[in-house]
Amino acid sequence: MMKPHILLVDDDERLRDLLRKFLVDNGFFVSTAREAEHARGLIDLFLFDLIILDVMMPEEDGFSLADFIRKGPVRLKDVPILFLTAMGETENRITGLTRGGDDYLSKPFDPRELLLRIQAILRRSQSLKGSSSLSMGEVNYDLQSNRLMRRTTPISLTTVESNLLKIFARHRGKTLTRDDLVTEYEGDLNPRTVDVQITRLRRKIEDDPKIPRYLQTIRGKGYILIPDA
Repeated sequence: MMKPHILLVDDDERLRDLLRKFLVDNGFFVSTAREAEHARGLIDLFLFDLIILDVMMPEEDGFSLADFIRKGPVRLKDVPILFLTAMGETENRITGLTRGGDDYLSKPFDPRELLLRIQAILRRSQSLKGSSSLSMGEVNYDLQSNRLMRRTTPISLTTVESNLLKIFARHRGKTLTRDDLVTEYEGDLNPRTVDVQITRLRRKIEDDPKIPRYLQTIRGKGYILIPDA
Protein backbone atom coordinates (compact mmCIF):
# COMPACT_ATOMS: atom_id res chain seq x y z
CA MET A 1 0.00 0.00 0.00
CA MET A 2 1.36 3.42 -0.98
CA LYS A 3 2.08 5.91 1.77
CA PRO A 4 -0.21 8.98 1.80
CA HIS A 5 1.59 11.96 0.24
CA ILE A 6 1.33 15.15 2.30
CA LEU A 7 2.32 18.66 1.27
CA LEU A 8 3.43 20.78 4.23
CA VAL A 9 3.49 24.53 3.57
CA ASP A 10 5.02 26.72 6.29
CA ASP A 11 7.57 29.55 6.24
CA ASP A 12 8.97 28.51 9.64
CA GLU A 13 11.94 26.36 8.62
CA ARG A 14 12.49 24.83 12.05
CA LEU A 15 8.84 23.83 12.47
CA ARG A 16 8.69 22.60 8.88
CA ASP A 17 11.69 20.30 9.39
CA LEU A 18 10.43 18.98 12.74
CA LEU A 19 6.98 18.23 11.37
CA ARG A 20 8.38 16.60 8.28
CA LYS A 21 10.48 14.22 10.39
CA PHE A 22 7.53 13.50 12.71
CA LEU A 23 5.18 12.72 9.83
CA VAL A 24 7.74 10.60 7.98
CA ASP A 25 8.34 8.62 11.19
CA ASN A 26 4.58 8.02 11.35
CA GLY A 27 4.29 6.53 7.90
CA PHE A 28 3.73 9.44 5.52
CA PHE A 29 5.59 10.63 2.45
CA VAL A 30 6.08 14.38 2.89
CA SER A 31 6.96 17.22 0.54
CA THR A 32 7.57 20.68 1.99
CA ALA A 33 7.24 24.22 0.69
CA ARG A 34 8.48 27.41 2.31
CA GLU A 35 5.81 29.69 0.79
CA ALA A 36 2.83 29.77 -1.56
CA GLU A 37 4.72 30.13 -4.85
CA HIS A 38 6.91 27.16 -3.97
CA ALA A 39 3.77 25.18 -3.07
CA ARG A 40 2.09 26.04 -6.39
CA GLY A 41 5.03 24.54 -8.24
CA LEU A 42 4.78 21.29 -6.28
CA ILE A 43 1.00 21.15 -6.73
CA ASP A 44 1.54 21.32 -10.50
CA LEU A 45 3.88 18.32 -10.31
CA PHE A 46 2.24 16.00 -7.77
CA LEU A 47 -1.21 14.90 -6.63
CA PHE A 48 -1.30 15.09 -2.84
CA ASP A 49 -3.54 13.21 -0.40
CA LEU A 50 -3.53 16.13 2.06
CA ILE A 51 -2.20 19.69 2.23
CA ILE A 52 -1.18 21.16 5.60
CA LEU A 53 -1.21 24.90 5.18
CA ASP A 54 0.07 27.76 7.31
CA VAL A 55 -1.95 30.98 7.07
CA MET A 56 0.51 33.77 7.83
CA MET A 57 3.21 33.58 5.16
CA PRO A 58 5.13 36.26 3.23
CA GLU A 59 3.87 37.44 -0.18
CA GLU A 60 0.72 35.27 -0.24
CA ASP A 61 -1.20 33.95 2.77
CA GLY A 62 -2.62 30.47 3.20
CA PHE A 63 -6.23 31.52 2.64
CA SER A 64 -5.30 32.85 -0.80
CA LEU A 65 -3.45 29.64 -1.65
CA ALA A 66 -6.48 27.62 -0.54
CA ASP A 67 -8.64 29.69 -2.91
CA PHE A 68 -6.24 28.81 -5.73
CA ILE A 69 -6.45 25.11 -4.89
CA ARG A 70 -10.24 25.04 -4.67
CA LYS A 71 -10.70 27.07 -7.87
CA GLY A 72 -7.98 25.20 -9.75
CA PRO A 73 -8.18 22.06 -11.89
CA VAL A 74 -10.76 19.42 -10.99
CA ARG A 75 -8.03 17.09 -9.68
CA LEU A 76 -7.34 19.59 -6.86
CA LYS A 77 -10.90 20.16 -5.67
CA ASP A 78 -11.07 17.03 -3.52
CA VAL A 79 -7.64 17.34 -1.89
CA PRO A 80 -8.22 17.92 1.86
CA ILE A 81 -6.68 21.05 3.43
CA LEU A 82 -5.73 21.35 7.09
CA PHE A 83 -4.91 24.89 8.22
CA LEU A 84 -2.13 25.00 10.81
CA THR A 85 -1.69 28.51 12.18
CA ALA A 86 -1.18 30.79 15.16
CA MET A 87 -4.39 32.61 14.17
CA GLY A 88 -6.66 30.76 16.56
CA GLU A 89 -9.56 33.17 17.00
CA THR A 90 -13.05 31.94 16.16
CA GLU A 91 -13.41 34.30 13.19
CA ASN A 92 -10.15 33.02 11.74
CA ARG A 93 -11.33 29.43 12.12
CA ILE A 94 -14.60 30.26 10.38
CA THR A 95 -12.70 32.00 7.58
CA GLY A 96 -10.44 28.98 7.13
CA LEU A 97 -13.32 26.52 6.95
CA THR A 98 -15.31 28.69 4.54
CA ARG A 99 -12.25 29.19 2.31
CA GLY A 100 -11.96 25.47 1.61
CA GLY A 101 -10.35 24.06 4.75
CA ASP A 102 -11.37 20.63 6.05
CA ASP A 103 -9.91 21.27 9.50
CA TYR A 104 -8.14 24.03 11.46
CA LEU A 105 -5.52 23.52 14.18
CA SER A 106 -4.05 26.40 16.16
CA LYS A 107 -0.41 26.79 17.13
CA PRO A 108 1.04 25.80 19.53
CA PHE A 109 -0.24 22.24 19.23
CA ASP A 110 0.59 18.71 20.30
CA PRO A 111 1.98 16.74 17.33
CA ARG A 112 -0.07 13.75 18.48
CA GLU A 113 -3.26 15.78 17.99
CA LEU A 114 -2.10 16.79 14.51
CA LEU A 115 -1.50 13.13 13.70
CA LEU A 116 -5.00 12.15 14.87
CA ARG A 117 -6.58 14.93 12.81
CA ILE A 118 -4.62 13.90 9.72
CA GLN A 119 -5.71 10.29 10.15
CA ALA A 120 -9.36 11.35 10.59
CA ILE A 121 -9.28 13.55 7.47
CA LEU A 122 -7.70 10.80 5.37
CA ARG A 123 -10.28 8.26 6.60
CA ARG A 124 -13.13 10.57 5.58
CA SER A 125 -11.49 11.26 2.25
CA GLN A 126 -10.95 7.58 1.46
CA SER A 127 -14.48 6.74 2.57
CA LEU A 128 -15.93 9.23 0.09
CA LYS A 129 -13.69 8.00 -2.72
CA GLY A 130 -14.57 4.41 -1.99
CA SER A 131 -18.34 4.87 -1.87
CA SER A 132 -19.91 3.16 -4.88
CA SER A 133 -23.43 4.55 -4.66
CA LEU A 134 -25.29 7.80 -4.11
CA SER A 135 -28.57 8.19 -2.26
CA MET A 136 -30.76 11.16 -3.19
CA GLY A 137 -34.11 10.73 -1.50
CA GLU A 138 -35.98 7.99 -3.38
CA VAL A 139 -33.31 7.97 -6.09
CA ASN A 140 -30.18 5.84 -5.93
CA TYR A 141 -27.25 5.88 -8.33
CA ASP A 142 -24.80 2.98 -8.51
CA LEU A 143 -21.45 4.16 -9.91
CA GLN A 144 -20.16 0.69 -10.75
CA SER A 145 -23.17 -0.43 -12.77
CA ASN A 146 -24.07 3.11 -13.89
CA ARG A 147 -27.70 2.46 -12.91
CA LEU A 148 -30.10 5.13 -11.74
CA MET A 149 -33.16 3.91 -9.83
CA ARG A 150 -36.18 5.58 -8.26
CA ARG A 151 -37.09 3.01 -5.63
CA THR A 152 -37.34 -0.12 -7.80
CA THR A 153 -37.95 1.64 -11.11
CA PRO A 154 -34.96 2.09 -13.48
CA ILE A 155 -34.40 5.58 -14.90
CA SER A 156 -32.78 5.78 -18.31
CA LEU A 157 -29.82 8.10 -18.80
CA THR A 158 -28.46 9.52 -22.01
CA THR A 159 -24.70 9.25 -22.60
CA VAL A 160 -24.25 12.92 -21.70
CA GLU A 161 -26.34 12.64 -18.53
CA SER A 162 -24.51 9.49 -17.51
CA ASN A 163 -21.06 11.07 -17.95
CA LEU A 164 -22.07 14.23 -16.10
CA LEU A 165 -23.52 12.25 -13.19
CA LYS A 166 -20.30 10.22 -12.95
CA ILE A 167 -18.30 13.45 -12.72
CA PHE A 168 -20.55 14.89 -10.03
CA ALA A 169 -20.43 11.59 -8.14
CA ARG A 170 -16.62 11.58 -8.13
CA HIS A 171 -16.60 15.14 -6.82
CA ARG A 172 -19.65 15.07 -4.57
CA GLY A 173 -19.85 18.02 -2.23
CA LYS A 174 -17.51 20.10 -4.41
CA THR A 175 -18.49 23.01 -6.64
CA LEU A 176 -17.70 22.36 -10.32
CA THR A 177 -17.63 25.11 -12.93
CA ARG A 178 -18.78 24.61 -16.51
CA ASP A 179 -15.11 24.51 -17.54
CA ASP A 180 -14.47 21.77 -14.95
CA LEU A 181 -17.27 19.67 -16.38
CA VAL A 182 -16.10 20.16 -19.97
CA THR A 183 -12.49 19.33 -19.04
CA GLU A 184 -13.35 16.09 -17.23
CA TYR A 185 -16.11 14.98 -19.58
CA GLU A 186 -15.37 11.71 -21.41
CA GLY A 187 -15.93 12.94 -24.95
CA ASP A 188 -17.09 16.18 -26.54
CA LEU A 189 -19.27 18.53 -24.51
CA ASN A 190 -20.27 21.99 -25.66
CA PRO A 191 -19.97 24.47 -22.75
CA ARG A 192 -23.05 26.28 -24.07
CA THR A 193 -25.21 23.19 -23.54
CA VAL A 194 -24.09 22.37 -19.99
CA ASP A 195 -27.01 24.27 -18.40
CA VAL A 196 -29.49 22.41 -20.60
CA GLN A 197 -28.00 19.05 -19.65
CA ILE A 198 -28.08 19.94 -15.95
CA THR A 199 -31.79 20.81 -16.27
CA ARG A 200 -32.49 17.44 -17.89
CA LEU A 201 -30.50 15.59 -15.24
CA ARG A 202 -32.42 17.34 -12.49
CA ARG A 203 -35.70 16.09 -13.93
CA LYS A 204 -34.47 12.56 -13.28
CA ILE A 205 -33.01 12.90 -9.79
CA GLU A 206 -34.98 15.71 -8.12
CA ASP A 207 -38.47 15.57 -6.60
CA ASP A 208 -38.96 19.16 -7.74
CA PRO A 209 -36.48 20.10 -10.53
CA LYS A 210 -37.44 23.79 -10.19
CA ILE A 211 -36.27 23.75 -6.55
CA PRO A 212 -33.32 21.33 -6.68
CA ARG A 213 -32.21 19.81 -3.41
CA TYR A 214 -29.36 17.60 -4.60
CA LEU A 215 -27.92 19.09 -7.80
CA GLN A 216 -27.71 22.73 -6.80
CA THR A 217 -26.53 25.89 -8.53
CA ILE A 218 -23.88 27.97 -6.76
CA ARG A 219 -24.50 31.41 -8.18
CA GLY A 220 -21.55 32.79 -10.11
CA LYS A 221 -19.50 29.61 -9.61
CA GLY A 222 -21.13 26.48 -10.98
CA TYR A 223 -22.91 23.37 -9.73
CA ILE A 224 -22.61 21.05 -6.75
CA LEU A 225 -24.04 17.59 -6.02
CA ILE A 226 -24.98 17.05 -2.37
CA PRO A 227 -26.36 13.52 -1.90
CA ASP A 228 -27.88 12.19 1.30
CA ALA A 229 -25.13 9.57 1.46
